[in-house]
Amino acid sequence: MTASRSTALLTDRYELTMLQATLRDGTADRPSVFELFARRLSGGRRYGVVAGVGRALDALADFRFGDDELTWLREADVVDAETLAWLAEYRFSGTIWGYPDGEIYFPQSPVMIVEGTFAEGVILETMLLSVLNHDSAIATAASRMITAAGDRPCIEMGARRTHESSAVAAARSAYIAGFAATSNLEAGRTYGIPTTGTSAHSFTLLHDTERDAFESQMAALGPGTTLLVDTYDVPEAIRTAVDLAGDELGGVRLDSGDLVSLATSVRRQLDELGATRTRITVTSDLDEHAIAALAVAPVDGYGVGTSLVTGSGVPTSGFVYKLVSRAGDDGEMVSVAKRSPDKISVGGRKQALRRRTRGGRAQAEVIGIGVTPQHDADDRPLLVELVRDGERVHTETLETSRERLRASLAELPPAATQLSKGDPVLETIYEEATS
Repeated sequence: MTASRSTALLTDRYELTMLQATLRDGTADRPSVFELFARRLSGGRRYGVVAGVGRALDALADFRFGDDELTWLREADVVDAETLAWLAEYRFSGTIWGYPDGEIYFPQSPVMIVEGTFAEGVILETMLLSVLNHDSAIATAASRMITAAGDRPCIEMGARRTHESSAVAAARSAYIAGFAATSNLEAGRTYGIPTTGTSAHSFTLLHDTERDAFESQMAALGPGTTLLVDTYDVPEAIRTAVDLAGDELGGVRLDSGDLVSLATSVRRQLDELGATRTRITVTSDLDEHAIAALAVAPVDGYGVGTSLVTGSGVPTSGFVYKLVSRAGDDGEMVSVAKRSPDKISVGGRKQALRRRTRGGRAQAEVIGIGVTPQHDADDRPLLVELVRDGERVHTETLETSRERLRASLAELPPAATQLSKGDPVLETIYEEATS
């Protein structure tokens, strides 16, 4: 295993220049609360899915300014000597609360709350936003695809359509959202996600005949493999495949054409040839809307690439990271908030719960400002402690995150499954402390 690489420079310069200014004026150590949230749901989505929390905590552990980072900052004249000395000793020592991976969020949900000194919290802004904005956008899109697919499995296969590191993160987010497997081997190694894949058109084109290609693939992988059958003539490819594998043929993949009609004709041909158990997987630029349209077709699974790794047209969750509370001159915590038009934030340290009926149906996102919202046994608290006094206290498996999302989705009103643009399915309600 190679040594972890520092994540400390995955940030914006202004975070360090703010740090330098506060070190000079004496406010760097002022107790502060930062909050990561979305003012609205991007793309007219009806709910959002939190993903990337585990990755963000991994990145926090590697957020260290070592010799290489400090040397570059010095040579590039980014900050002064006093700030470099502070960065050399930097270790986050505060507390972080947040919505865990697989939780549902809505506008103004306090997805992550960072408590510590101003200096400790402000330099984490870009790193946390980068991870959570990307991963949550992918998970939200993937969740919509899973809803559209019903009980048919989806495979993530978008590595060739995005940055190589983003591809691994996207596979993790898709798996949290319910995808069954990924084509990305690094995602399999890093996160234990099941991997799958057989062949591309180039493999068929390499051989003199399609029969030669199919024979070669089955010799290597067995008759239960999935054959790509639309390189030349689909009906002829189906006849060849069944002739070679009989009713043991595992599956066929369709990657072009009118997939609804093509899948219907392929299913009919397979059944007529006795290959009634052979599965049909379709690919070719699928998104949640295309998957929904294929519900009427005799399809057994979907492979999704470009639309998934780009958030199906919504590549960011729109999260922001704002200071919402800080200590005053008297040491008491005071609420602070940005008030510019269209970018208003709500000050104060938050608590959050999901209000539910006795039957478990979610009714509202309730956010307490400086107070724990009133709740009964039917309601569900949403924030969990992630980091305490600088030490990570939250670790869970992806299977736990997947189950959390399944349960959270089951709570939502039926409108959540609609793929059209619309308002959030839950209203956000604020509760404040009364004097």
